[in-house]
Amino acid sequence: MSMAKTDKILIMKFGGAAVKSAKNFSKIADLILERTSEYKKIAIVISAMGNMTDELISLAQEVNSHPPRREYDMLVSVGERVSIALLAMALAAKGREAVSYT
Repeated sequence: MSMAKTDKILIMKFGGAAVKSAKNFSKIADLILERTSEYKKIAIVISAMGNMTDELISLAQEVNSHPPRREYDMLVSVGERVSIALLAMALAAKGREAVSYT
């Protein structure tokens, strides 16, 4: 007899060494898929890969030492958007539909 899935939302956070390279995204997808038998909904929070955020901050500083806040925020959020899109692709490669949000 299978257990009923909980209505609670599981939130999983991945950062640091877990997202250091694109090769790790398949393993992250496996960790997420292991929990799908327990939860109806899983939300993922993921950091930018490697030094991407630091590199984006440096680029902003090269262009403008006091960048407009909105544009700065748009720029430095790119790293997280790359990571979540790659993770959605890794899940799709394993047959699981996933949608990335910002």
